Amino acid sequence: MTSVVPAAPTAADPTAAGTARPAPRPVAETLAAAKAASRVLAQLTTSRKDAALLAVASALVDASERVLAANTLDLEAGEREGLSPALRDRLRLDADRLDGLATAVRLVVSLDDPVGGSVRGRVLPNGLRLDQVRVPFGVVGAIYEARPNVTVDIAALALKSGNAAVLRGGSAARRTNAVLVEVMQEALVASGLPADSVVTIDEHGREGAAELMRARGLVDVLVPRGSAQLIEAVVTGSTVPVIETGAGVVHVFLDESADEATAVDVVVDSKVRRPSVCNALETLLVHEGAADRLLPPVLAALRASGVTVHGDARVQAVADDVVPATDDDWAAEYLSLDLAVAVVRDVDEAIEHVARWSTHHTESIVTNDHAVAERFLAEVDSAVVMVNASTRFTDGSQFGFGAEVGISTQKLHARGPMGLPELTSTKWIVRGTGQVRG
Repeated sequence: MTSVVPAAPTAADPTAAGTARPAPRPVAETLAAAKAASRVLAQLTTSRKDAALLAVASALVDASERVLAANTLDLEAGEREGLSPALRDRLRLDADRLDGLATAVRLVVSLDDPVGGSVRGRVLPNGLRLDQVRVPFGVVGAIYEARPNVTVDIAALALKSGNAAVLRGGSAARRTNAVLVEVMQEALVASGLPADSVVTIDEHGREGAAELMRARGLVDVLVPRGSAQLIEAVVTGSTVPVIETGAGVVHVFLDESADEATAVDVVVDSKVRRPSVCNALETLLVHEGAADRLLPPVLAALRASGVTVHGDARVQAVADDVVPATDDDWAAEYLSLDLAVAVVRDVDEAIEHVARWSTHHTESIVTNDHAVAERFLAEVDSAVVMVNASTRFTDGSQFGFGAEVGISTQKLHARGPMGLPELTSTKWIVRGTGQVRG
């Protein structure tokens, strides 16, 4: 029988008049409880984990009024406090987005469980059997901003891969995240799993985040998601191993051979569909041999969608209403309906521009020249490189991973959208019959 570790009480909204706030559990105690829960989770069968996740998905739908009421309070507070439109968009939940979170959890259930899977193995000449198998990390920590979807996504992926999750979701989404964690904990306890399989340390603010970053031995890996400043602070300040997710200074290059319809469709979808996310287009590069042909229809489509173009001198010569671009624009992750546009001499200059200014997230080329496409794919050093496709496809759900932990822009352990296998490590199983080295 699985023992259930009680969860820390969830504080009521402190803005409500007359509400007494219970003292939050110390961070060290919360992390120790998550570590204990992770040992239970690591031993669960796939069917036990899947049953708990299905209960979580149903609980999220059943608790929609509670969740959306808390989210409304967070949105109102964000507007009062001057939260940017991009962050408010990420913060906002509605019935459809909440249903989408539940659907993402159910999709995680449908995915193969990586735990116990064999990576490689062999039998040595002396008869020893070696098998490298996937195992959970243990405790996965996450620090992120104004993204209640991340609360559910990381919890679901952590549970399916046998990990406990410790969440620091930031003050902007504090009320929403508190309710989401509470709802998930209720579902887990009803399924016979430890409540501390998913915990939040939001009540401890920045001090709690700092303690989380120093919790080597209790937390096995830490994933930051958010602004470049937040990611840099976690990477430089953490003693816990970090999987670095990056800001998205994302590029599309329109090659000389690109056809107009594809260029317009890819650029508009990459920029306009949801400009506040990390896979949205931020810089458009256009081959000078196609600038007169492609820029007018592409810029017209962007302007029709409300996009402000920040362009170099060659772009300004082709189109009106262009804001002169500076180096700040080439480095900008706008997260808004703004776009930097430059005309480049050829694919060499495009690759050079990407190498200088990219955050190594996602880059795409629109071309009908196979040789140019293959060269772009080979030479551009980013986590995801595309041909004739919108950058918005860089997403765990679009890649078939269900939810995603984040999009890693580093090169060790994981790169690109991270799903279930990226939340596991490996260990070697050695089976013998009394062999000694001698």
